[in-house]
Amino acid sequence: MLRAIRGEDVERPPIWMMRQAGRYMKVYQDLCKKHTTFRERSETVDLAVEISLQPYEAFKPDGVILFSDILTPLQGMNIPFDIVKGTGPIIFNPVREMDDIKSITPLEPEKSVPFVGESLKVLRNEIGNEATLLGFCGAPFTLASYIVEGGTSSHYKVIKKMAFDSPAVYEALMNKLTDAVIEYTRYQADSGAQVVQIFDSWASEFSPADFEVYCLPYLQRIVAECKQTHPHVPLILYSSGSAGFLERLATTNADVISLDGTIDMADARARLGMDQAVQGNMDPLHLFASQDFITKKVHETIAKAGNKKHVMNLGHGVMVGTPEENVGHFFKTVRDFRY
Repeated sequence: MLRAIRGEDVERPPIWMMRQAGRYMKVYQDLCKKHTTFRERSETVDLAVEISLQPYEAFKPDGVILFSDILTPLQGMNIPFDIVKGTGPIIFNPVREMDDIKSITPLEPEKSVPFVGESLKVLRNEIGNEATLLGFCGAPFTLASYIVEGGTSSHYKVIKKMAFDSPAVYEALMNKLTDAVIEYTRYQADSGAQVVQIFDSWASEFSPADFEVYCLPYLQRIVAECKQTHPHVPLILYSSGSAGFLERLATTNADVISLDGTIDMADARARLGMDQAVQGNMDPLHLFASQDFITKKVHETIAKAGNKKHVMNLGHGVMVGTPEENVGHFFKTVRDFRY
C-alpha cells in the first residue's frame, strides 16, 4: 500500500475495506454476545486488537485498520458521550455557546486514550511488514456535527446555523477540534500507524462554496501541520458525497483522496489528474451480488483507475449482512489481479 501511494510500480492495487472489522463477520457477532457494548470492545486493548485482526486472518487485506470510533478522543476533551446500540452516538451536553467551547480541554491522547496507542503498537508488532497499519480520525466538521447536534442528524440545521450566524463560535469550536485532530493523528503515527485516514463523512452537507469556507481551511491546516512533523506518513481524506467538491478536496494536499460511489472512477481520475493518489470506489452493494458480477466490477474499477496510485476499496463502509464468502471473493479477485 505504501509503495502504491508513493507512486512506485506495484504488480496490483493494494486492497482493504472501510469498516472491514466488525458487524458483517460472524466471529465479531459472537464476540459481541460476551462483550456487549461498543465502547468496551473498542477501548479494551485485547479486544480492539482481536477485532482488528479478525478480517486480516480471514481475508489477508493489504491494510489493517484499528477497530475504534471517530468519537473516541472526545472523552479526552471533556465531551462526555456514549454509543448506544440501535441509536448511535449520544453527546450528553451538546455544545452550542462560547461558554460550552471554553469547557473543551486540549486533547492529550497518551493520558486520555492510551488504549489507542497501545492497540496500535500491538497490531504493528502482530502484522509486521505483511500489511500496512492504518489509524483514523474524524475531521473537525464531522466531529462538530455530532458535538453540536447532540448525536446523529438528518439535516444538520443546528451546526449549519451556527456556522452561518455565529461564525466566532463556530470558528472557536473548529479550531479546538482541529488542534485535537492534529494531536490525535500524530499520536497514532507515533504509536505505529503507517497511514491515517481522516473521515469528513458529513462535509457534503455543505454546498461546494460553503464547504470551501466552513470545512476546507481546517482540513488544509491538519494536512500541513501533520506533514511538518510526520512527512512520511500518508494521509487519506474521505468524504461521502464528495463529487461536487472533489477538486477542492485535493487542495488539502492529502496524499490520497478516497472516493465514494457518487463519482465514476474514470471521471475522478480525469478531474484530479493521475498524480493524485485515489482510493475506492466499488459500491458496497456490489458485494451482495453474484461472484461473477463482483469480479466484473473489480476489473472495471481497476481499469478506470489505471496502474498507479490506486488503493482498492469500497466507496463506503462494508454493510451489515454482506456475505462473508463474497467479501473473500472481493479480496481474492484483487489479490489475483496483475496489471
